Amino acid sequence: MKAVILAAGIASRLRPLTDGTPKCLLALGGKTILQRTIDNLLANGVDSFVIVTGYLHEQIEAFMRTQYPHLRPQFLHNDLYASTNNIYSLWLTRETVRGENILLLDSDILFDARIVGALLASPHENSLALNRDIAVGEEEIKVRLDEEQRIREISKVIPLAAAAGESIGIERFSSSFVDMLFVTLEEMVVQEKRVDIFYEAAFERVIERGCDLFAVDISEFPCMELDTVEDFRAAQRHILPELS
Repeated sequence: MKAVILAAGIASRLRPLTDGTPKCLLALGGKTILQRTIDNLLANGVDSFVIVTGYLHEQIEAFMRTQYPHLRPQFLHNDLYASTNNIYSLWLTRETVRGENILLLDSDILFDARIVGALLASPHENSLALNRDIAVGEEEIKVRLDEEQRIREISKVIPLAAAAGESIGIERFSSSFVDMLFVTLEEMVVQEKRVDIFYEAAFERVIERGCDLFAVDISEFPCMELDTVEDFRAAQRHILPELS
């Protein structure tokens, strides 16, 4: 099992906190977001990492060498980080993870290690961490489910009344799903030039082609995506104490 961590973005909405620091290296409670992510994965037996960097990538690479000298993460650099979205960063991993079982994580999530455990324990080899205990709005990545908790739609534009909750940005994919995902990403990134959209658009297309993806309810565990300064402060007040 490989963990793919996407950490290329500028995080302009977190300025001035990110003026000289990548978002994933912002510290909360004495640990950076990236450190908490790596520690959560290691606690669940995952020790193979692919990290896609972009903005201030040297800092991320130096941090990993210093903090985790025993690990050998593979770094991939998105040199178009200023003009592309996470779909492009994910596409860059194609030669590294094709044919592998993977965990895919955004690098800006403060979360409980038990969320990874819940995904790994799921009977569904293709699964997505879903937070139902949140009042979703226009900005959240929402999902629509069928009665078997199979994902039928995943996007920001799902009507709020039809949304089952928020996709927090952590997924588990089998090697067969990964292979179909990269076929789809090749179409969308290379042929259609859709490099500035969220990768969930590719998930939807893979689902439409017959690959099942199921939701795993992780609402009992604390988690929060950190997009803005307000998010960062809210996480310090409400999420961090539950993790300590």
